[in-house]
Amino acid sequence: MYDYSIYWIKQEVANHYFHKSDILYRFFEEYRYNKNRIDLRRQFLYITKSIEIDIFISILKYNLKDDVHINQNDSIIELYNNRYFISLHIEQKQLKFRSRSLQDAEEILFPILRLIHPLFFVVGHTNQKYGWISPIRFPRNIERNQVLYSCR
Repeated sequence: MYDYSIYWIKQEVANHYFHKSDILYRFFEEYRYNKNRIDLRRQFLYITKSIEIDIFISILKYNLKDDVHINQNDSIIELYNNRYFISLHIEQKQLKFRSRSLQDAEEILFPILRLIHPLFFVVGHTNQKYGWISPIRFPRNIERNQVLYSCR
């Protein structure tokens, strides 16, 4: 099983970092191991949007495919059918999930996230995979300056 986190990124940050996914990945990994650092915490709170748990669960249930089953225990949800399984833990600023592969998420979870918004960023903790769940188009006149910093 692989562990992943999904973050809902604010539009202005996505405008700057959509093609700089490696910077976002390094930032989220740095924050994951240094949550006590105030500067990282402030950046994390600034770049991510909150997830309304009850609304998210309602949207999830409403949009699941007919062959997908759901078990819910508060903010922990299991999504499965005869081929795919995802264990999903919903927090205010991130979704954590476990699955056998990203294909499980692509079949069950990501299509629903794309209905909500395209600016979800996925970080794989056990396999170092990361990226956006959807492509995004930017107007040509958007200025792309870096404002996020992460170091090791």
